[in-house]
Amino acid sequence: MNETLTQLVSDPTISRLLILAAGIVMIRVIFSIANRAVTRGVEDPGVRYRSRKAATLVAYAAAAFFTAAVFANRLGGFTVAFGVAGAGIAFALQEVIASVAGWLAVSFGDFYKPGDRIQLGGIRGDVIDIGVLRTTLMECGQWVNGDLYNGRIVRVANSFVFKEPVFNYSADFPFVWDEIMVPIKYGSSYREGREILERVGEEVVGQYARDAEAAWRAMVRKFLIEDAPVAPVVTLQANQNWIELTLRYVVDYKRRRGTRDRLFTRVLEEIDAAEGRVGIAASTLNIEKMPPLEIRVADHRPIAQT
Repeated sequence: MNETLTQLVSDPTISRLLILAAGIVMIRVIFSIANRAVTRGVEDPGVRYRSRKAATLVAYAAAAFFTAAVFANRLGGFTVAFGVAGAGIAFALQEVIASVAGWLAVSFGDFYKPGDRIQLGGIRGDVIDIGVLRTTLMECGQWVNGDLYNGRIVRVANSFVFKEPVFNYSADFPFVWDEIMVPIKYGSSYREGREILERVGEEVVGQYARDAEAAWRAMVRKFLIEDAPVAPVVTLQANQNWIELTLRYVVDYKRRRGTRDRLFTRVLEEIDAAEGRVGIAASTLNIEKMPPLEIRVADHRPIAQT
């Protein structure tokens, strides 16, 4: 038994493998302690997350360099074997390789970053982690209306950045345009209705428009895009049922549903205060003329018995 152990330890390949295992364990322990020491006093979650990811990448790089140093004099012999196996490995792991390439594209191509709200692979949510193979999202929507979390954590392969469009709600312009429509009855004062929407729009979302102006100017300088207005705008359209007053505005991409609630609440309060001058329309069925009805009653008198 002792002899067998001695022979195994004296074998150059076995000894290198033991040294490699011990070195990787030591690297892991050192970087784990360093990571905890660095992030212990960091309060900002973004800085803490980036520090952990940077420490992990440095640990992987240190392990790779250590492996290369241990097997430095054997790498030449492995070249032929790597060349033969490379084609088969590339075919078998093509999805994994595409995901690694996607991670590189995300890391250096500014597709998205942790904290952004994106849609990737048909899943919409906030990015909470970017791994080498997968991006982790806190999902929004599905059975939950609006832009609210539904509680599911979804991991999407990074390869989807090459297969489908990547929708980013917060990259260069952290605002979205939204609209609300208020139907006004014919015979009401549509002019006062327009004034109500303009006043409420300025009150509720006016600050968003002022904050969005600087971000939009940066977009115009960076991209070939028109200088679109970001101030709240009210438009009017008449159809056969009612007059549509539509308020178009910009809002923070995470506050769309709450802002709609505030807008509708204030609009209804202002319409109630108008004392009937502005009325909300509803779908109704008007019968203009009813054709005459002819009713016949049959005579069922009993026949006398004789």
